[in-house]
Amino acid sequence: MKPRHVRLLGLLAMLALLALAGGLVLKAFRQNLVFFVTPSEIARGEAPAGSRFRLGGLVAPGSLQRDGDRVRFNVTDGARDVAVSYRGTLPDLFREGRGVVAQGRLSGLAFVADEVLAKHDENYMPPDAAAALKKAGAR
Repeated sequence: MKPRHVRLLGLLAMLALLALAGGLVLKAFRQNLVFFVTPSEIARGEAPAGSRFRLGGLVAPGSLQRDGDRVRFNVTDGARDVAVSYRGTLPDLFREGRGVVAQGRLSGLAFVADEVLAKHDENYMPPDAAAALKKAGAR
């Protein structure tokens, strides 16, 4: 083989390896991507089916129920509510009427959370959550 062909084959092999590495990185990124959804989007059927996502909004006043280590509450964006079920210890700052982000899956009409995060300051809200609440008419 001529040196020019060897260089060309080496370049093609490096490009193939680079494309393979890029594909693996994109696949890993897609598997770990978690979407943020509001109760109104769930009601419209816009929630990602069969995958984990984050449900954000406010804990609906009067909706908190404790049954042993199982907790049930509603998350609202001012227009719609979604029932949330969670097994575990809630964050210390978790309160009715305060902001919350729950991560989990939709099971029928209820959301089964495996992680619940409470907003630490009532003056701060993530920009996408604030925009979603504003769009739904809660703020």
